[in-house]
Amino acid sequence: MTQKQFRSGFVAMVGRPNVGKSTLLNRILGQKIAITSNKPQTTRNRILGIHNFPGGQALFVDTPGIHKAKSKLNRFMVDQAIGACADVDLILFLVEAQTALGPGDEYILNLFEKMSVPVFLVINKIDLVEPPKLLGLISSYVERFEFAEVVPISARSGDGVEKILALVEARLEEGPQYYAGDELTDLPERFIAAELIREKIMRRTNEEIPYGVGVKVESFEEQPEKNLVVIQATIHVERDSHKKIIVGKGGQMIKKIGQEARQDIERMLATRVFLELFVRVDKDWSQSERMLRELGYSQN
Repeated sequence: MTQKQFRSGFVAMVGRPNVGKSTLLNRILGQKIAITSNKPQTTRNRILGIHNFPGGQALFVDTPGIHKAKSKLNRFMVDQAIGACADVDLILFLVEAQTALGPGDEYILNLFEKMSVPVFLVINKIDLVEPPKLLGLISSYVERFEFAEVVPISARSGDGVEKILALVEARLEEGPQYYAGDELTDLPERFIAAELIREKIMRRTNEEIPYGVGVKVESFEEQPEKNLVVIQATIHVERDSHKKIIVGKGGQMIKKIGQEARQDIERMLATRVFLELFVRVDKDWSQSERMLRELGYSQN
């Protein structure tokens, strides 16, 4: 009896902002490693999620939403998304069930036409539309591009996610085991901690403030004898007025952000966390090459 060969491959998750890529990744992994919010452009970096299955390993790459980039930060985000499509074995193109095919989707489909990678059309948020509308949306996409598979899902509820995994696993060919079977991501814990802090800011602030925020973990000290991790992080903002809002009256806003982030970080690390947050104004940091490098938003 011959032993089955191990199968593996990279799967890029691509789409416009806010279509549910990070929610889907977290659902696949059964644990939160990618932050989510109801605001577009929440994801800024490529995030690798490792899905292990009997005899194989699928490496999902969550990407920033592809959009019209204006700032240096936004250009970095779009480059991250497009670059993730290079050298992958499969692409999941996520769209929203309640949104018609538009110019942003056309731009992405044009990119796919220059590639030789199979593409799955993944229609998310199907719980928000009636079947006739869903069928019409599917028709508009399959007339436009030849997809390897079309899978309607709800990443939030999990409906259809098992089907995606089965189809992905079936497509993977023989390959190495890139990561140990108990790993979920290649991201350092410091990075995820910074992202969880930024998520709370995204969810608690409005208008332009969330897009002008960057978070850097300055220190990450493990104290195993106390079952404790001590984290100090700086929240970078672009204006004094933004700092006032994030700090809040009597420090109430920063306190809530810290409490919510600490709870998520404790779940991730499975240990107690002492989290100390600072807010610093760096005018127009999102246009500064130095600051972008410092906060991890640079290819160089």
